[in-house]
Amino acid sequence: MLRFLNAWIGPFQEFIFLAGRAFKNIVRSPHYYDDVFIQMDVIGVGSLVIVLLTGFFSGAIIALQMARALSTYGASSQTGTIVSLTLVRELGPVLTALLVAGRNASGIASELGSMKVTEQIDAMRALGTDPIQKLVTPRLTATAIMLPALTVVADAVGSVGAYLVAVPLLHIIASSQYWSSFWRALVLNDLAQGLIKPFVFGMIISLVGCFYGLQTTGGTQGVGRATTQAVVTASIWIFVVTFLIDKIFVNL
Repeated sequence: MLRFLNAWIGPFQEFIFLAGRAFKNIVRSPHYYDDVFIQMDVIGVGSLVIVLLTGFFSGAIIALQMARALSTYGASSQTGTIVSLTLVRELGPVLTALLVAGRNASGIASELGSMKVTEQIDAMRALGTDPIQKLVTPRLTATAIMLPALTVVADAVGSVGAYLVAVPLLHIIASSQYWSSFWRALVLNDLAQGLIKPFVFGMIISLVGCFYGLQTTGGTQGVGRATTQAVVTASIWIFVVTFLIDKIFVNL
């Protein structure tokens, strides 16, 4: 039993220490701004195409699936409301985070894992550079900034995708009525959820990727194992944190 607990508690404790040092380094010098901008480009711009495609078809699918159900009850006028709340509250932040986790948590873990097994991180320490400050904090900052921006893009494109299905394709609602109901459905609580979630998800994705990358052992096979663990763990935590944030905002 003790061995089983150590297998879970030990890595979690190390993750908390890593996260604490990474957050502390945000306000400590030196600040590697060039690395932050590079990571913002890799994480944000590099993920833009898949976020656009996923956001567009997510909105289109919501409108397509809701069309029959809403028309059955004579509630086609609520299409914009349902698309708005579904995208902004849940689907936009969660889908975008899962895509970024699959693309960038794995990339971070494999990159840092390769540096770990080739002893580049040990060389960095020998030269007096803090690997957490140089490698983890820029990725943490960049992901926390770019994921909310990507989520806003996904929500916007998803609303357009739903509009194209609901108005020109199925003719279940007028254009002005769709956009009017879309915007009137949103309140401050919804917008806060839609921005807080990706901000927290960004921190989770980057820290999980960095943690498994820095824990890599066993050569190239270990790099592949760390990559898989990073994606799976980040994805699970995204759903767990979504539930916790939803619980808070529902009570509000």
